Amino acid sequence: MRDAIRMSEAGIAALVDECKSLQVATLDPDGAPHLTTVWFAREGTAWLFETYGKSQKVVNLRRDPRVALLIEQGSEYSELRGVSIKGRAEVIDGGAELLRLMKLLVARNHKGLDDNEVAVIAESMAEKRVVVAVTPDRVMSWDHRKLGLG
Repeated sequence: MRDAIRMSEAGIAALVDECKSLQVATLDPDGAPHLTTVWFAREGTAWLFETYGKSQKVVNLRRDPRVALLIEQGSEYSELRGVSIKGRAEVIDGGAELLRLMKLLVARNHKGLDDNEVAVIAESMAEKRVVVAVTPDRVMSWDHRKLGLG
């Protein structure tokens, strides 16, 4: 059954295009999950999000880079679609790469801005924020619409 509802890469890309929010789970020092929601982008196989450099999730990731991500959509069982990722995070906290990725995130999540507006916002955000790049170790997906229940 898992194979029947697994999404193709094209299906995952379509879901990514429709979703703006990503759930991020990191590990607190005591091993408890720390769960937050962020806006995101993808570049190649990497999943990217930006956040304050002093946020709890960044503190957690600097100590332990293991992370889980989730995007999902659907209200009824027959409509559920999602992607769950287990991976390793890299915190990018300076330089040209931070600014490049920040621009990518701003452009994706703030539609309608011109390149200059994107650059101004990204430069301002880069002063106190970092980008987290997650490299997947395992990707699980599901699309219950394939079950034909609706």
